[in-house]
This record gives sequence, structure tokens and C-alpha cells, in this order.
Amino acid sequence: MKRYVWIALAVFLADRGTKLLWDRIPPQGMTLIPGVLGLYPARNTGMAFSLFSGRPWLLGLLSLVLIAGAFLFLRGKSLTPLCRVGLMMMLGGALGNMLDRFLTGFVPDLIEFLFVRFAVFNLADACLVVGCGLVIIDLFRK
Repeated sequence: MKRYVWIALAVFLADRGTKLLWDRIPPQGMTLIPGVLGLYPARNTGMAFSLFSGRPWLLGLLSLVLIAGAFLFLRGKSLTPLCRVGLMMMLGGALGNMLDRFLTGFVPDLIEFLFVRFAVFNLADACLVVGCGLVIIDLFRK
């Protein structure tokens, strides 16, 4: 897994970088690609789809416990490269959102699809979903 840590670091740093834009986005949002993609600053005090809103410390601790538990569970396991990439994407995203919860009490979301009614999200969220997808694909391949 050590050879793949750079993926988690890259996801974490890219997420931090995009969140630096968050307070520069006008409150009404802005369109990047008309009808497709926009930026809208939103505070998410919960987790996916605002579940458990208002409990950032609890969610931060839960993230920490899940990350540590996954590390302990997977330590020494033989994993495919695809699974390792997925897990590192998930780790980078989880660390990014966990840091936000501890530092600010909320996770800044800013990416909005304009062509479908969907939750506003951030790069960490997207990497968590893609990482999960890669792990699932790997499981089905076996």
C-alpha cells in the first residue's frame, strides 16, 4: 500500500485546493458550463445527503474510527492495484472531509450539476464515490 499513498495525498491536496475557492464563489453561485456544471457554496454539517446534520465532531470521530479500522483490517492483505487505487482515493477524500469537520464544523461543498437535481458536493466526495466504485468493480472481477 505504501507505493499508493501518493494517490491519497494527491486527492487530499486537490480537495484542499478546490475548497480554497469556496469563499470566493458568490452566494448565488456561478455557472461554469451552462446547463451542465456550476459552483454553489454550501455548508454541509452532516454526511452524505446531510445525514446527521449538526454533529460535526461525531462525524469527524466516526471518520477517524473508520479510517483506522479499515487500515487495521486491510493491513497485510493481498490487494489488486485497482483495489489499492480505490482505497487510496477513498482515504484522501475521507481525510479531506474529516479535517473540515474538525476545523470548521462543516464540510464546504461547491460542485453542482445543473442538468439534474442532485446534492452539491466537493472533490473529496467525488473521490470517495469513485474509489468505492473501483473497489466494487475489483470485487466483481474476482
